[in-house]
Amino acid sequence: MKLKNSLFTSLLVIGLVAGTVGTVSADTLRFASESPRTDTQSIAGQRFNELLKAKTNGALDIKIFADSSLGAFQAAIAGVRGGTIDMAVSGSANFGGMVPLLGIFDIPFMFKDTAHAYRVLDGKVGQDMLDKLGEFGMKGLAFWDNGWREMTNNLRPINTPADVKGIKIRTTGSPAHIEAFKLLGANPLPMPLAELYTALEMKTVDAQEHPLGVLWSAKLYEVQKHLSLTNHAYSALIVVMNKAKFDALPPAQQKALVEAAREAGQYQRKLNNEGMAKIVADLKKAGMQVVENVDGGPFLEATKPGRETFIAKFGGTDVIKAIDAARDAK
Repeated sequence: MKLKNSLFTSLLVIGLVAGTVGTVSADTLRFASESPRTDTQSIAGQRFNELLKAKTNGALDIKIFADSSLGAFQAAIAGVRGGTIDMAVSGSANFGGMVPLLGIFDIPFMFKDTAHAYRVLDGKVGQDMLDKLGEFGMKGLAFWDNGWREMTNNLRPINTPADVKGIKIRTTGSPAHIEAFKLLGANPLPMPLAELYTALEMKTVDAQEHPLGVLWSAKLYEVQKHLSLTNHAYSALIVVMNKAKFDALPPAQQKALVEAAREAGQYQRKLNNEGMAKIVADLKKAGMQVVENVDGGPFLEATKPGRETFIAKFGGTDVIKAIDAARDAK
């Protein structure tokens, strides 16, 4: 009898230990990104994972699926909304179909400089935009950094708006981007990043506009000859999570997710800002012809009507006033 009781007790202890281990095992969150693994988006994802594991004592961690391995941005965002993907990072323009006001960030020359963009994204305007995503089954965790968009093409150096006329250029699906390039006389063609290299190689499009980090990590310089540093629009990224999954977590883990996402975003901004000069130098070594001192004034004047078109279609006058008010704030 004693042996049986001892055996029963041992089995009970083992069962309890096993049950305890099961309750504290890590919940792995699937994180989708279009960017290559070498891009700072993926590096920030790794930092996000490190921070999250530390803040939750290992209860949550992240598995990164880079290179559009879970699909292009449409599939990734739809997956997050439907719950088949836990989290994703994508350009703010890619959420514009749900929250049109996000397109305000894409209006050319909306931001004076990088510091101005960060003040807006990290302030009330940015938080209000993240909150709007909750209506579509997503929790907006943080803004990450894509950077200033520059133009590349295979036809000629771009120094003035006249040089853009007639060029077939890949853009985002943002109405603000598309309208801007129409005003410049180009033929804009939205398409996912995963399709862009082949489209340039096959001459389906002549040109594209992305921040330098993406130009480098996606190796678009291999199929583009001319780079012009136009800084025509600041491009933000948004990290989102399935809202039902987020809401089901304990408050402490929710807090950890938001904090870790935002701290990883700060880390990525630092990487991007410190790496731009090296990327330009490396692009020159790779054979690209670079126009560095592009006068943005004529481009601003040519695309100004796009702001009025956007406001007429989607509203946002108060948001634009708030962005302008932050222009010279400290």
